[in-house]
Amino acid sequence: MKGKRVSRGAAVVLAVTVVLGLLAAPAFAHAEREVRFPAGTGQVPTYRKAPASPRLVVCKPDSAERIRSYTGRLRTLNERLLAECSFEHVQAAVNAVEERGTTIYVLPGTYREEPSRAAPSERCAPLAGKDLLTYAEQYACPNLQQLVAIFGDRTPDDDDHSCDSVRCDLQLEGTGRETTDVVIEGGFKEDGSWEKLNGIRSDRADGFYLRNITTQLFEFNGVYVLEQDGFVIDRALARWNEEYGFLTFASDHGLYTDCEGHGNGDAGIYPGSASPLNGRRHSIEIQRCDSHHNALGYSGTAGDSVYAHDNTFHHNSAGVSMDSAFPGHPGLPQNHATFENNLIYSNNENYYGNVWDGTCAKPPRDRGHERGVVCPAPPVPVGTGLLLGGGNDNSYVHNRLYDNWRSGFRQIWVPAPIRGENDLAKFRDTSHRNRYTRNAFGVAPDGARLPNGLDVWWDEQGDGNCWQDNTSSYGTVRSDPARLPDCTRPSGWTIFSLIGRPSKVLSGLPCSEYGRDRPRPQGCDWFDTPPRPAGAPAVSGSRTGR
Repeated sequence: MKGKRVSRGAAVVLAVTVVLGLLAAPAFAHAEREVRFPAGTGQVPTYRKAPASPRLVVCKPDSAERIRSYTGRLRTLNERLLAECSFEHVQAAVNAVEERGTTIYVLPGTYREEPSRAAPSERCAPLAGKDLLTYAEQYACPNLQQLVAIFGDRTPDDDDHSCDSVRCDLQLEGTGRETTDVVIEGGFKEDGSWEKLNGIRSDRADGFYLRNITTQLFEFNGVYVLEQDGFVIDRALARWNEEYGFLTFASDHGLYTDCEGHGNGDAGIYPGSASPLNGRRHSIEIQRCDSHHNALGYSGTAGDSVYAHDNTFHHNSAGVSMDSAFPGHPGLPQNHATFENNLIYSNNENYYGNVWDGTCAKPPRDRGHERGVVCPAPPVPVGTGLLLGGGNDNSYVHNRLYDNWRSGFRQIWVPAPIRGENDLAKFRDTSHRNRYTRNAFGVAPDGARLPNGLDVWWDEQGDGNCWQDNTSSYGTVRSDPARLPDCTRPSGWTIFSLIGRPSKVLSGLPCSEYGRDRPRPQGCDWFDTPPRPAGAPAVSGSRTGR
């Protein structure tokens, strides 16, 4: 007896049913003001070697004592700059900039920016309870939400969104031996709540270059770059923030290099809504960064045209995620990212217990963020290396994924109505033409066998997806489905390519009910730590070498 054939009409009905269910689920992406992409005529800024001119110098009363522990050229440089110090607060130096292309040197110390914490002025007080401020409102009240504010568009009411002020091409550089020698800290109010939303905000300030500074203990972002054509985040550390370490949004000609993010409740690195250049070039490059012990090492709704290479994403709940799942993010659906030569391993840290046991319900001051407590903001499948939630034309080549106990790669469909796109012609416009080639599964750089639970998990929806020339500690790539299309014959039409295999598509639906202030969703296994794969050593390694 032949099995029952599912008609295309029935499949569409099922798909609509799935979507209606998903539409009832809460959204988790952060909200942003209405933005537009820069013109793309800028460039990645170039580092100005110290001591650059024109320059301003910021120091603390204990900077001299800290500098005495330095030796050689570093001590000589710091002593020279100390003699020029005119500011005790970073924001005061930013406000004093008079010439485009200025470098602000921040000498060793912890900068809590007390003037930026003052009660809002009579003019700004009515905005204090408003979540999303326009650029004009931010420009008028720069420290209402952030400790250090750098706004480049001095004519906020015009329509060109251009960087036309002396704060364009600003370089902000810590002069410490270690990144943690110069710290910009938010911390907490007397009632234990977060003191500030953001640490450093660079907004329409093209050419911003951040180097050798730590930002910590903020409610939203350690570093926030918005609507910008040209930025660099270099040797910076962002840690212990409620949401993101580094967040860049609606920007082009950006570079993250040698950065580190850990202890963040969402992602250590977030290049969201990068300029969608559709394969012409990359808009954001991320290289040699180390993102670990976050809910996500990397995340990017509409993370378009990103080139991420030679990074390590490890010991997070999930290593990497990019998606087309949330409305209000320009550039959707996500497309044309390239991940090459990255290490994605041991992403099995389960922080959801901090939610269920009440730790994350405490005032932020009392949770223990500095001791490693993470309060995860998004629902992610613990034990996943890289998750693609509805993206197109991405390339994953020559990455090494190992010791991820659920799966190495995981690709799922996100129907267009989830992001608020109700044009039926776009209903299944994601999860197409993604290529996974020459990746190594289950083997560490030193040759140790550290298998993933599965190497690949795919819900089988989408056209033109393919896997080829990948290797595995299992001998052959262990996947679900067991047979994956190779790139000589990418996936074509099957009954599942329309909406995916229903059991897989529906399996994550209960997980969308997650919230820090909600009971644990029933029927979701994402928040359970997967069992260690057979053949793995008794203790998961912490190998970081390439």
